[in-house]
Amino acid sequence: ISWGMVAIPFKIGQPKKQIVPKTVERDFEREYGKLQQLEEQTRRLQKDMKKSTDADLAMSKSAVKISLDLLSNPLCEQDQDLLNMVTALDTAMKRMDAFNQEKVNQIQKTVIEPLKKFGSVFPSLNMAVKRREQALQDYRRLQAKVEKYEEKEKTGPVLAKLHQAREELRPVREDFEAKNRQLLEEMPRFYGSRLDYFQPSFESLIRAQVVYYSEMHKIFGDLTQQLDQPGHSDEQRERENESKLSELRALSIVADD
Repeated sequence: ISWGMVAIPFKIGQPKKQIVPKTVERDFEREYGKLQQLEEQTRRLQKDMKKSTDADLAMSKSAVKISLDLLSNPLCEQDQDLLNMVTALDTAMKRMDAFNQEKVNQIQKTVIEPLKKFGSVFPSLNMAVKRREQALQDYRRLQAKVEKYEEKEKTGPVLAKLHQAREELRPVREDFEAKNRQLLEEMPRFYGSRLDYFQPSFESLIRAQVVYYSEMHKIFGDLTQQLDQPGHSDEQRERENESKLSELRALSIVADD
């Protein structure tokens, strides 16, 4: 069921009397529209959070796999310094993955699950709006019926039918007014509750990110200390790599024909 207002397919049986003030209809449509937007934003946020945590996990798992692939490379068996370097990298990647998993679990529990639960309320609200619209259609139909008999000559049979129509109209009108009043009271209340509901989730999200990146700073700081060669700048390392690459290109097996 879409969140769009239920359209009246045709005008048959519509009353001449304005049974719902235009200001009330505008208020209802305004509050309803805000809930429609909130539902879409909640759904989009939940989807984006899930995509983000999936990408985070994929990143750290890939990093662990790369370090394991390097450890199994024959080069590491022949060079102890390289083996030590790759072992340090592997340890760092596994620590990163463990903290990343902890962060994702925290976000799942305190952000994604609350978003999912909040979103699950909208179908019930939507159904309440549908029932209100159905009550309004019944109200209009019976009001038009009353008006039809009111316009006829007041004979005995007409007055009897008018009385019966008014008796049918009364509970239908009361039912619509009760549904309309309840929604107009509860829709703004529900919309306003979003702040108190989501604030703890967003605070938890920020804390989880802060803890994770603080740990990453420590992990990669430790790794840098283990790998850095004193006195070597990035420019020097780049020149050394270029020099070694030039030597490899000079070999006959990789030389151009």
